[in-house]
Amino acid sequence: MQSNQPLSLPLMGCGTWAWGNRLLWGYDESMDEQLQAVFNLCVQQGVTLFDTGDSYGTGKLNGRSEQLLGQFTQAYVGPNQAEICIATKLAAYPWRLTRKAMVSAGQASAQRLGRNVDLVQMHWSTANYAPWQEWSLLDGLGDLYEQGLVKAVGLSNYGPKRLRQVHQRLAERGIPITTLQVQYSLLSTYPVTELGLKDVCDELGIKLIAYSPLALGILTGKYSEQGPFPKGIRGLLFKQLLSGSRPLLDCLQAIATSRDKTMSQVALNWCIAKGTIPIPGAKSVEQAQQNIGALGWKLDAGEIAELDQAAASVDKPMVQNIFQTR
Repeated sequence: MQSNQPLSLPLMGCGTWAWGNRLLWGYDESMDEQLQAVFNLCVQQGVTLFDTGDSYGTGKLNGRSEQLLGQFTQAYVGPNQAEICIATKLAAYPWRLTRKAMVSAGQASAQRLGRNVDLVQMHWSTANYAPWQEWSLLDGLGDLYEQGLVKAVGLSNYGPKRLRQVHQRLAERGIPITTLQVQYSLLSTYPVTELGLKDVCDELGIKLIAYSPLALGILTGKYSEQGPFPKGIRGLLFKQLLSGSRPLLDCLQAIATSRDKTMSQVALNWCIAKGTIPIPGAKSVEQAQQNIGALGWKLDAGEIAELDQAAASVDKPMVQNIFQTR
């Protein structure tokens, strides 16, 4: 049995939801070479955490994101190679009912990756609709850790009340919760400002990961109320949110201009300043370079206060994940 090594987590990671997702992100296999280049650039620049999920990839491409990460990891040779940290989320599917099912799911992820998962995470809590299902799944995550198949255990979309319950349950087995990821950005401050999650995580020694830190692209400044909008579901969401976000986007733009940075870089730097690890996605080398430009400098207290104020004035923030518990 391998010993559980502590994870070394970077200031920023890379989300890979789009890698294999046709429906929302228009993935096709011709992108794979570009995605390998994105992976290589991230690792070279110290962005060594890659977040995936066993449900990522549309239809027949289910698990595609994990497969690609496995290929990219094996093909990569260069700086920070030893630091690569693959985090996957196991879905709480209705047919996954036993701890064994979770162990099997973790092993299936490892097979697609061609290596052990470093950080295994519960993709969402079933507390809102099937609380009885959750404990055996969490016990299964604990089994993966105890069997040395993963280095660390994390959670996703949990609120403070449920987090404390799960923390206690795993602590009884001597299993630490290393990370919690929630939807967090200037357009989605709810988990921290309203649920108080950051304080609870600090108290319990858990690192907060911010997914969707650019609010699906709204905070990049690439889109205006007049359009054009992205295709499909994202476009509908953008139409709803853009006009009410104008004061925040103007504030981001002003700080970006004065800093000679882009709006995305300021939005990501803000997440880091708040003590979270943002995991923006990237489908192209240009996007990855953009994201990496959020590192190596810091917003000052005045700029952070301005952004906080602008974020608080948004009349219609991002829709919360339906699985987010309290």
